[in-house]
Order: sequence, then structure tokens, then C-alpha cells
Amino acid sequence: MTKAELVTKVAGDSKITKAQAEKSVDGFVAAVSAALAEGEKVTLVGFGTFSVGTRSAREGRNPRTGEKITIPASKVVKFKPGKSLGEKVK
Repeated sequence: MTKAELVTKVAGDSKITKAQAEKSVDGFVAAVSAALAEGEKVTLVGFGTFSVGTRSAREGRNPRTGEKITIPASKVVKFKPGKSLGEKVK
């Protein structure tokens, strides 16, 4: 599902305009992004939890040359689905 499809679905289900739905979706994305940027967890009961994890530095290989390279440590976004979401997907 693309963002446009999500906006259309939210607008239809909530009986609001697409413009209002797009503002809502954009607001949700901005709020979750800001919280994750500050290192906070975002928990939506029944849906899941977004969190920030760390990936340690590691050694890799350049696929073209085979040369060893060091991949630096980084932060990654993690998502753990909630129980209800997991049951709906099964």
C-alpha cells in the first residue's frame, strides 16, 4: 500500500476529506519520526512498537573488487508487531 492509497483508505473509513486524511497521516509520520530521532519508543497498543536499535561496526566486502571494508556502526529503526496485528496477519 502506498501513501496515496493509505490516505484514500483513511479518508473513506473516517468519512473525512483526502486533504484532512493526508494531514493526519503526515502528522502521524512526523510525530513518530521525531520521537524515534530522540531515541524514544512509540507504542501503539494492539498495533506494535517502533524503537531505535544500534547496529555495531562490522567488516564487509566490496562486491565489485572483493576488497575488505569497514562498515561503521549505525542506528536502525525496529518494529515489533503487537499481538492483535500478528493475529490478523496469520
